[in-house]
Amino acid sequence: FLTSTTFCAMYRSRHLSSKMKAMTPKLLSVAVYTTLCVLNFPQSSAFVPTDSPRMSPPLHMTISSNAFDLNNVKAILFDIDGTLADSWKLGFDATQVVLESNGIGKITEEEYHQGCIYATPERLARHAGLSPSDPTFEEVGERLGKEFDDHYVGLVSTETAGFYDGIGDLLDSVPSTIKFGALTNACVGYAYAVLKCNSNDKNDVYDRFESIKGADNVPLPKPAPDGLLAVCSDLSVKPEECIYVGDSPTDGKAAESAGMPSIGVLWGSHNKESLSKAPFKQLCKNVDELRGLFGLVPVL
Repeated sequence: FLTSTTFCAMYRSRHLSSKMKAMTPKLLSVAVYTTLCVLNFPQSSAFVPTDSPRMSPPLHMTISSNAFDLNNVKAILFDIDGTLADSWKLGFDATQVVLESNGIGKITEEEYHQGCIYATPERLARHAGLSPSDPTFEEVGERLGKEFDDHYVGLVSTETAGFYDGIGDLLDSVPSTIKFGALTNACVGYAYAVLKCNSNDKNDVYDRFESIKGADNVPLPKPAPDGLLAVCSDLSVKPEECIYVGDSPTDGKAAESAGMPSIGVLWGSHNKESLSKAPFKQLCKNVDELRGLFGLVPVL
């Protein structure tokens, strides 16, 4: 009430410039949102249960009243494709090139997205029409996977694997006391390439990521927890002190197996129906909702 009254008085003031008057509604929304954050996000645990008493958050910021308290979080771990980077077309086109060069029929976009739950060698072996019971499954997958990685990583740029709108600002808004890590089911060289190409003078995100892992430098790929546990070891944090953000059901399963709370994002390769069946603590429809779950002030 006091915040609203103050800004209304500012708006009516004859001494306030027209530019400041134009900004007053935005300033008011930020002030109100910040006040809600203070009242709304308890300090007791990283994940606040649904039955926790609280005021309702702004509807455009979250899909439910649950929130993560960053004061109790030591690290945030991210998937790459479909979570940070809008890179599905790069992966799809590179897959078609590899399949065609090996005399294998092309796949549909839907088949590509369905295959994204697997690490690259297994995905390509399946696209080649093989099943895990085939004696050549692993051999063919490794060969096609290497060919894919050699082609794929060299094509990474902000045009082919740029961050989704708002991701750079979100990463920049997270307090520097919170460590960043990355885990992808693609090769680790690809993860490095994506984070490097999206770093600039405004958002030097690459240096924030103290641990970067891919399917080729961890014992087992997702949904196994090995990669997440390896990142935690690098960062000297416990799984329960972290949050993992991903766009695939395997991300939620890996996090659950590691004992880590997780958030599923709906702007990647998988829809709400498939992610709702995975053990995510929360789902987000857009980057603004993810900001809301982290209690970060909206960008003006």
